[in-house]
Amino acid sequence: MNDPVPIVAGWRSRLRASAIHLACSAAVAALAAGLVFLVWYPPPFTTLAGGLGLFTLLTSVDVVIGPLLTLAIFDRRKPMPVLRRDLGVLVTLQLAALAYGLHTMYIARPAVMALEGNRLRVVAVTDVRLSELDEALPAYRALPITGPLFVRTANPTVDQKFEAIRLALAGYDVGTRPTYWRPWDDVARAEVRRGAQPLATLFKRYPARAEELRAAVAKSGVAAERVGFLPVISRHDVAVALVDTTAGEIVGYAPFDGF
Repeated sequence: MNDPVPIVAGWRSRLRASAIHLACSAAVAALAAGLVFLVWYPPPFTTLAGGLGLFTLLTSVDVVIGPLLTLAIFDRRKPMPVLRRDLGVLVTLQLAALAYGLHTMYIARPAVMALEGNRLRVVAVTDVRLSELDEALPAYRALPITGPLFVRTANPTVDQKFEAIRLALAGYDVGTRPTYWRPWDDVARAEVRRGAQPLATLFKRYPARAEELRAAVAKSGVAAERVGFLPVISRHDVAVALVDTTAGEIVGYAPFDGF
């Protein structure tokens, strides 16, 4: 008859090893979160550019699977070189998966928030027509890694309109084309003032969420009578940008459909 004491002791050692692995995995995930949410996807692009969803998928798999596999393979009855080898392979594969996931998030990070007349577009690196980078203004020939640049977009000339329409049908709107990126200047602020819609439109459309909207406006720090909004185009979330209709600047965001 099997002695239950070694079996219990074996499971205790496995659980202890798995718990240590979980703690280490959580610590690494916390460091990765700092990189992702403070550098590549700063608020509000945590949600607008899909950073939160991607990171949650990445870490939930990486943090959970590693400790579970440790629970399965850890056995003190194995020769120590074999146990070290097994754990080393597991940690190497886990770190490789994390590195691949972070690389995926890096190349999908937001590059610019582009003002396209009376709307804003969140443009990820993967959305940018990279072949045009050399034709952009010098400040925009390298894509940022510390959050998106805020730019306005120039209008295509008469000679450029047909090509602009063709590329837009292929998925490259002017906001994704570095050729048309321009600084966020007085021209941009004037466009914001002209394009801003009144908050009354949102209050009328979402009467049940009036308090939520008022809270977002209050958080902006701008008097409500001076706040309007611009719709935001994003592949990952619904939002409007709250704008100061006097200064022509973005002062906040709210999770409402502005179209």
